[in-house]
This record gives sequence, structure tokens and C-alpha cells, in this order.
Amino acid sequence: MITLRSLDELRRMDRACEVVHRAIAAVAEAIEPGVTTAELDRIAEKSIRSDGAKPAFIGYRGYPKTLCTSINDEVVHGIPGKRKLATGDIVGVDCGSIFEGYYGDAARTFPVGKVRPEVRRLLEDTEKALGLGIEAARAGAHVSDIGAAVEEFAAARGYGVVREFVGHGVGTALHEEPQVPNYGPRGRGPVLKEGMAIAIEPMLNLGTARVSVQKDGWTVKTGDGRWSAHFEDTVAIGPRGAIILGAGELLRDWPVEALRA
Repeated sequence: MITLRSLDELRRMDRACEVVHRAIAAVAEAIEPGVTTAELDRIAEKSIRSDGAKPAFIGYRGYPKTLCTSINDEVVHGIPGKRKLATGDIVGVDCGSIFEGYYGDAARTFPVGKVRPEVRRLLEDTEKALGLGIEAARAGAHVSDIGAAVEEFAAARGYGVVREFVGHGVGTALHEEPQVPNYGPRGRGPVLKEGMAIAIEPMLNLGTARVSVQKDGWTVKTGDGRWSAHFEDTVAIGPRGAIILGAGELLRDWPVEALRA
């Protein structure tokens, strides 16, 4: 079942996402050669708890950490640990929080120092793909229109678009309906309505779209060892389009009278 959220609910989700964005920013400041992913995880947990929220990932289906930190050919769900970042690496930082019973979810992929030109383009293009997906998320459109916008852009640039892992609804649980794939075709799936909240999260690979889950049961790697990037935002569907939660846009861009009581 897809739930339409009230203004009060969206305010709480907006706060949860604000907490997530602040935690990711704190992590980004600490990214440098030699830092371990466990250290980044501790920074994120401290930031989230100091904001009066709780980490959303700890204990989720047995997951042990605050962040997912995915390095180079790791697509998503890498578990923070003793591994040290090295110059030229990239690291995906996926983070969630719970504020007053509502969830926020976002991800960014960062370079560690100077990276190869094709890797820099991968990061830039994955972030652009996220933006195009967000632009396509409008009331009256179909869920698959989001994925089609991502896939059309990514495929034209030769990237593999991950299919096994997708975006999702967000609310009083981390993963709710509907699923939000990063591929088309257009015109399929549920119709987007004002008040829906979804996480859009393209995962683009330099090579094949194929991926596999590793022995730890969580870490997902590309099938050919080439690198991958992941960007994600939680958005609310408003009367003028999608609103990125946690970015200070909710009350400015969404007329209160347009929301459900």
C-alpha cells in the first residue's frame, strides 16, 4: 500500500533527511587517504545522535553499522570496518536516520583525492542522473518515468544501470511501496500523487550492469570489477514537482493548502 503523507508527517521526514545530510557532510569532511570506513561510521553516528535522531540502518535486517560505505567496485551495502581509503579511491556513503518515528535516506559518492578522469565523469554523471530522476517525479507521471529518465541518460553514456537494487517509498519504515527502479520503459507502475515520499537512487557502473552479493551477505560488487557510483535523495511529490527533503525546500516550495490535512 502506498501512503500519502500529511504536512506534519513530511515535516518530520524533512527533519530526518536534514539530519542525514548533515551526517553525510560531516563524513565528507573526514574523507582522506588513510581514514578507515569504521572511523567514518563513528562520525556519522555521533552526528545523527547529537541531532536527536537515531541511525536507521543499525539493526535493520541485522545490519551492524550506521553507514553503508561502498568502495570502488562495491555498488552498495559495504559494511564499515578496518579498510583504509587510498588516494584515487571513491567511496559511496549511504545514510539513514529516524526522527520521531519517520525515516530519512540519502547517499553520495565521494572521491578520495584525485581520481581518474573516467571515474570523475562517473560521479558527475550519476549525480546528474539523480537530478533527472527527480525532475521526472511529478504528480500524474508513472513511477517508471523516473527510471526511464535515469536509464536514457546513463545508457547514452555507456554506463551499466543496476537493476537488482532500486529506490523505494519512505515513511514510517525505511523501505515502503512503491519500488522505484532506475530503468524504464515509461508509462508503467503506480501513478505518482501529491504527498508520496520516495527515495530515488541511481547506481551506475563503468562496465556491466551485473552485480553480485558477497559472502558477508551485504556488500554488492560489480560483475566485472569495474567501478560504481551511487547517489540518492528522498523526495516528496508536490503540486509543482518533486521536493528534496532535508534541503530546506519543503515549506518554501509546497503550499500548505495543497497538502492533505
